[in-house]
Amino acid sequence: MIIMNVQNPGTLVQKPKRLPWLKWLRRIHAWVGLWGAALGLLFGVSGILLNHRTVMKIPAAQMEQSQVELALPTPLPNDAKALATWLQAQLNINREPSKISTEPAKTVTWAGQNIQQPSQWRVDFHSPQHSVNAEYWVGNTYVSVKRQDANIFAFITRLHKGVGMGTAWILLADTLAGGLVFLSLTGLLLWTKLHGSRLAMAGLGMTSFGLAIFVVLSSLSW
Repeated sequence: MIIMNVQNPGTLVQKPKRLPWLKWLRRIHAWVGLWGAALGLLFGVSGILLNHRTVMKIPAAQMEQSQVELALPTPLPNDAKALATWLQAQLNINREPSKISTEPAKTVTWAGQNIQQPSQWRVDFHSPQHSVNAEYWVGNTYVSVKRQDANIFAFITRLHKGVGMGTAWILLADTLAGGLVFLSLTGLLLWTKLHGSRLAMAGLGMTSFGLAIFVVLSSLSW
């Protein structure tokens, strides 16, 4: 496109032509950002809570714990899967166990004596709101059951980690991760094409990356 220079009417100035594909790239960039906006807010808030869970603690995410001893029916469950089925019916749990594990009987040394330790069964049920962990030593007539109930902030962090969520949630979160990669790459491209200050872009990017490397290396020393 050619336009006339206002200050020097006799001089023609050629205005840079914006590449057509940049318009579509900006639109796609915007729509992908909109797609991930809600999930990005969820993962951003939960990421802050998780990031502060050890060093700079934010006492927001809490799990209320309780424990009971449940008497087992007669005859006793003959394996861990049977125990899981009984727990589902007894505790009104409408989901499949997240994990069933069996530790075989073994000999352990305690106070200088060899003692035969019975087999141990563990059954875990998880959802974003609750966790139920059952522990049973074969031969006992009861099973120990621990329950944890999440408050709203713990619920959000468990969503972040995918606790108790199925394949659909994992795939949905993958779209957000892919969207962030796309937004990062297209953001760099749009910056170079629309803003033009490649030196500023490189300086800002390298500064951020350099700070990350510095902090990581500093944490490696004992």
